Amino acid sequence: MKIGITKFPGTNNEQDVTRVLNFLNVENELLYPRDYKKLKDYDALILAGGFSYGDYLRAGVVAARTNLIDELHDFIISEKFVLGICNGFQMLCEANYLPGVLTTNTSTKFISKWVDIKVNKTNSPLLKGLESKVMRIPIAHYEGNYYNTEESIKQLNDDSQIAFQYCNEKKEVDSLSNPNGSIANIAGIVNNKGNVLGVMPHPERASFSYLGSIDGRSIFENLIEELRC
Repeated sequence: MKIGITKFPGTNNEQDVTRVLNFLNVENELLYPRDYKKLKDYDALILAGGFSYGDYLRAGVVAARTNLIDELHDFIISEKFVLGICNGFQMLCEANYLPGVLTTNTSTKFISKWVDIKVNKTNSPLLKGLESKVMRIPIAHYEGNYYNTEESIKQLNDDSQIAFQYCNEKKEVDSLSNPNGSIANIAGIVNNKGNVLGVMPHPERASFSYLGSIDGRSIFENLIEELRC
């Protein structure tokens, strides 16, 4: 079993992901965009967060046009797992592997803080056993405001593809709990097969008690359990 972790110019969370996978005793390797042909060697891929190519045009848009992200098409069709964290989520949307877009926070400011997110029922094994739980996980983004059409949001909801929603400690999904203006308080979604998960908060930064939370670790544990099956 080997998991790839993307390292684009400007990515800055790849070592955080590496630390979690090493702790869980899983072989992993950094995957640079020029080495896209190595993608076939991995059992799963994690698109790490950061600011790929400086996010100068739009968050994730340049990375989404690389050969590496193009090659994800067959990787996903083969039902291998892809986890996109923050900038990785933005890439997945920009490349149309996940629906919708991530746009500028309504505050027009970079936001870095701890938030609560409610885990919804989906068909994704990555969220197995986590349904209805509230996870405390940090965010760090300028373009985390998820947007989609009203019709598409209804479809996502009907198909149980809304993985995470910003909420309060009582699991209430309300405007006061929404840090960036995301429609329906959406913090993460899955594709209809459940093998692609995009999430704006950083589970790798909530995987050790000394960081303040271990809630995010369960996502990685679920991924590893599925790969071992």
